[in-house]
Amino acid sequence: MENKVRDAAEKLFSSEYEKLTEQEKHVAHHITQRTPISTNIAQDFSEQMTLGQKMADKVASFGGSWVFISIFACVMVIWIILNSFILIKLNSSFDPYPYILLNLFLSMIAAIQAPIILMSQNRQAYKDRLSAEHDYEVNLKAELEIIALHEKVDSLKQEQWKELIAIQEKQLMLLNQLVEDLKKNKRSAS
Repeated sequence: MENKVRDAAEKLFSSEYEKLTEQEKHVAHHITQRTPISTNIAQDFSEQMTLGQKMADKVASFGGSWVFISIFACVMVIWIILNSFILIKLNSSFDPYPYILLNLFLSMIAAIQAPIILMSQNRQAYKDRLSAEHDYEVNLKAELEIIALHEKVDSLKQEQWKELIAIQEKQLMLLNQLVEDLKKNKRSAS
């Protein structure tokens, strides 16, 4: 079985089996086995994710949405109006004008949110890399299968040409024989 894969790989890639990349060996294996190479990378990847990774992706997704920006802007405006109103009317507020407490909360949110978003982006980049590698394998297999089909069609075309030439030679031979028979009939009739 391994020899079949090795021979097919060397024929397809015109290179020694040992010099092929793992992807090329993988493709050669699938071609010789006539098995599909396509898989759903996104589904396979999401099934392997931990709860923390899933939560980080949801936080990153929410943190980058218009809903989050709208809620965040509303909370900031309410905070500022509430503190400014209390400061003006009651002459006491829990966070006076430079809004240091608000600034602290914003800094904490940014400090927590940034690494979560980076983790999610790294995971997405890894997923994209896996998808690109898989796309390469699928495209390579499709290309090799198309090349093999072209070779088969060319081979069939060559065989058909040979058969057509043989049939044409038989037809010419029969026509020549008919012409000779006609000449003999004309001589004997005259």
